[in-house]
Amino acid sequence: MGQEFVNQTWVNEFILLGLSSDRNTQVFLFVLILAMYVVTVVGNTLILFLIRLDIRLHTPMYFFLSVLSIVDLCYGNSIAPQMLAHLVSAQKLIPFHSCVFQLYISLALGGSEFFLLGAMSYDRYVAVCHPLHYTVIMDGGVCLGLAATCLMAGFLNSLMETVITFRLPLCHNVINHFACETLAVLRLACVDISFNKVMVAISGFLVIMLPCCLVLFSYTRIVIAILHIRSTQGRHKAFGTCASHLTVVCMCFGATIFTYLGPRSASSEDKEKMVALFYAVVAPMLNPVIYSLRNKEVMAALTKLVEKLR
Repeated sequence: MGQEFVNQTWVNEFILLGLSSDRNTQVFLFVLILAMYVVTVVGNTLILFLIRLDIRLHTPMYFFLSVLSIVDLCYGNSIAPQMLAHLVSAQKLIPFHSCVFQLYISLALGGSEFFLLGAMSYDRYVAVCHPLHYTVIMDGGVCLGLAATCLMAGFLNSLMETVITFRLPLCHNVINHFACETLAVLRLACVDISFNKVMVAISGFLVIMLPCCLVLFSYTRIVIAILHIRSTQGRHKAFGTCASHLTVVCMCFGATIFTYLGPRSASSEDKEKMVALFYAVVAPMLNPVIYSLRNKEVMAALTKLVEKLR
């Protein structure tokens, strides 16, 4: 069991308070989160499988979607299994090194996803605004370079934030969260955290606002290009190629901006947990659902696969 740490700079393990202490609520959450976790794994694996099998999906757009699915799978596996275990366990403990690793991986994958969404918006901009040069501009090397840059940026940003978070002396080891999350860990510090707050704000700007600006720029140009299309059918077709991505962008950016850049309040810790739950469990589940239901090419590939299996 954990010790009581007062004015100490090191702890061996942390206690996670989780989402609720009520047993009935925990059982309900366990069933709900387990169902969403299964859908996340099956849905994203299916997306990867369809993209690999169907040659019609061997395009830059679906390359980025496959990378996004891998990120969602890894992100879900970094948090959901531990959440499920803690919901049925009396002792909600996590070793210090596991907490550091979880914070690092979740931040890295979360940041990478935002950068990927920005890269995907650029891909949609090129597809709609420069259709004749699309395959030349978005060739294999460019796609690999963009994906690698997005992942590198996410992991480097996470490394910086993780190091400055766990270098602080901690007063106790009870984290009011269901996972090791930056703001929740910072509240354990028994020294001034002004520097950390500034760095978190800078990190939030880099990870959230920069991709968001790229998304806004890309879709502004896309809207202008669509408005210049004379036929209604052409407009619908052009917008249809962006609808799934735009839905995911609004969902992910909206939730995270609300968490990290929204106003603070007395119940901000509970709000942070709810939004973090949405982003860690719900969003990875919804991404493949949105890209499947709102995408005719993916649905066509799925229908073809089902027919082959029959």
